[in-house]
Amino acid sequence: MPGQVQNEMPFQAPNQIPSQSAGESIKTKLRYSIKFKWSQTLLGPVPIVHQDTVFELISICQEFAIWLMKHASALAANANVTEDQAKIIFKSLRKAAGLWKFVQDKYFDKLNGQPAKGSDLDARVSSAYQMQCLAEAQEVTIARAIELKHAASLISGLCVETSKLFYQACLSLKDLDQEKVGKFQKYLNLKSTFYEAYAYCYHGESLLDQEKSGEAIKSMQECEKNVELLKKLCKEYAKAKGFGTSYRLDQHPVYYRLLAISKRIKDKCERENVLIFHQKVPAEGITLYSKATLGITTPEEFVPPTISPLWSEESYRAFDISSKDAKKDKSKKEVKPIPEMKEKEIKIDPNQANKTESQCIIQ
Repeated sequence: MPGQVQNEMPFQAPNQIPSQSAGESIKTKLRYSIKFKWSQTLLGPVPIVHQDTVFELISICQEFAIWLMKHASALAANANVTEDQAKIIFKSLRKAAGLWKFVQDKYFDKLNGQPAKGSDLDARVSSAYQMQCLAEAQEVTIARAIELKHAASLISGLCVETSKLFYQACLSLKDLDQEKVGKFQKYLNLKSTFYEAYAYCYHGESLLDQEKSGEAIKSMQECEKNVELLKKLCKEYAKAKGFGTSYRLDQHPVYYRLLAISKRIKDKCERENVLIFHQKVPAEGITLYSKATLGITTPEEFVPPTISPLWSEESYRAFDISSKDAKKDKSKKEVKPIPEMKEKEIKIDPNQANKTESQCIIQ
């Protein structure tokens, strides 16, 4: 999950306290009295420095959102995800999406100065993370729907919506420095392609259920095209430079499961068309329509805690902010990343793909 993707890009924020009128409250003075520094997920180890407590508030919320994304990723890395774990993954990702949305909607426009391009304060990056969280939460829903053998049309619709979310997240980064965000974009693009392939696969099964075997075969051909493109994207992602893990979707159980399911459905479509329906396969492509209303994920609204009554006007007046720290500014030193436990990769024998449970593939 690009919580794993360490990003890099410099952000020049104003460090001076804005001019203040004599009548300005002590609260406002306190807001600009301390310098805060945070590294950014896509910008490398040199932190951004901002003399504004709103920056600190945004950064703490985003840090919590990234932790939730990593927590979901760690749970999803298990070989057999239990139902309780799937619920935690789903809830964590919805909470993370709500946090990204909360700070973007409420505090981005209150921060002094322009955020650096590609920083977590950049609305394009924040939006990409929010859509990624929602898409990965829907992966849990899709995995559950497949396991419970829900209607093929429902699964196809969910896959269409999930593919769209990953693609929109990818598009939101298109104007940023590709050396910084390129690998993240490739990840989002290959996930979008993966779910488009799944959408065509289950759409083909749905069409066969409606006795439209010719169109069903065409849908399965479109699925195969996406699988071939997916193979190419997986290789490009593995070789891409930039922040991110050496993630290999083409070695994951869900990839082999897609191959197994698509082969089974395609063989069934072709067999029944030859024996029963004798329909012509359309020359033009099949258009995917999403009628999904169930299973669509929304961000869980983040409600900040209320301010303690201990923070009264007298409490604020007790602060002495007249002294200045004359020490040398060390804010531009690189921040060393905290070492993290490596997640074990799940590998599977392709011949056993049909025997494995469907799994979400949160990165």
